Amino acid sequence: MEIKPYDNDASGKKSQVSKMFNNIAPYYDLLNRVLSLGIDTVWRKKAVQQLSTGDRPQIILDVATGTADLALEINRQLNPHAITGVDIAADMLAIGRQKIAKQNLSEIIRLEQGDSEELRFENDYFDAITVAFGVRNFENLQKGLTEMRRVLKPGGKAVILEFSKPTIFPFKQLYHFYFKNILPFIGKFTSRDPKAYQYLYESVQSFPDGERFTAILSNVGFKSTKCIPLTLGICSIYVAEK
Repeated sequence: MEIKPYDNDASGKKSQVSKMFNNIAPYYDLLNRVLSLGIDTVWRKKAVQQLSTGDRPQIILDVATGTADLALEINRQLNPHAITGVDIAADMLAIGRQKIAKQNLSEIIRLEQGDSEELRFENDYFDAITVAFGVRNFENLQKGLTEMRRVLKPGGKAVILEFSKPTIFPFKQLYHFYFKNILPFIGKFTSRDPKAYQYLYESVQSFPDGERFTAILSNVGFKSTKCIPLTLGICSIYVAEK
């Protein structure tokens, strides 16, 4: 079953996701910090650390870059030649560009509006590809992952950060209660789009996390896939190579 943000909207998931993120763009960063108690910043740091071993990548693509938090973390840790961030939500990108300009990084990190399932780049172009909290929003998951693999150089690494579902009692029950009830309540009064945080819960529940996702990565041609659970399974880092 495909999960979309707005039940009463006849448009496709891609269009609805773009609309949703444009709606919540002004509140997105603050809500991330508040609702995750700041842990999301730690998750991003750990994800980027997966790229720091061996030959450090110099040309990097950040898919579903949003407000560029992961792109900025990549630059801080790896200091690469160039980072390209792609996202379908123009308002999120506008905020990201402001943050990049504030750090005088506009020549290093460049953001552009684009579809992760139809990337404009040539084959075997990037040394590494990252995604933070974006793959579950793909309209066609396998198509998006196949596109990522296409533009990745042979031997290059893909690092994907995504919410997952904890399994340990009683943390599992507390997590579900918070995610399903508390988070949408807070989102309703802070982001002015309660549907966005209802969708967050529903999209996480429907996402094929853990071994199911590493199997999908393998099916589209990635190799050496692995899953690294974080914070008792709330989030996971997936690493794969071309």
